Amino acid sequence: MSMSRRTLTFLTTSAAALILSVAGAGLTAPANAAPASTPSAVRQARVAFFNAGGAWTIYQSNATVQVNLTQDGNGNLFGTTSSGNTVGTLESGAKVTGNDIYFVVQWNHGPRGRYTGTRGADGRLSGLTVDLNNPSSQASWRSDRTF
Repeated sequence: MSMSRRTLTFLTTSAAALILSVAGAGLTAPANAAPASTPSAVRQARVAFFNAGGAWTIYQSNATVQVNLTQDGNGNLFGTTSSGNTVGTLESGAKVTGNDIYFVVQWNHGPRGRYTGTRGADGRLSGLTVDLNNPSSQASWRSDRTF
């Protein structure tokens, strides 16, 4: 059985098209998939963190502090604090990065407290607070809840 030149060309062209379509399908991203280098994909990979938002309690070695925080998509913190009749506001620059938390509270009676801490294996935050107006005044702290 001999094939005509036309049939042979048709079969060769069809086989090549089939191979390219199968190989090409595996090499291209779906039409609705975002490229891996989009800014949001890069940003999400760089700012993995926990959410410290909400109302929770800090147990310091010298006081108990209630916090009410909001956290945006970049890990920035905003909010208020209270301890007895003393109230405070978080200054700009408060942030959650990875397993670390950092914020400064401006208390209404004058002191500025810097809080630094880390989320432990148990999910609780703990760290050190320093009175920035009197750096020798320091206290350890831990959160009442897990994150």
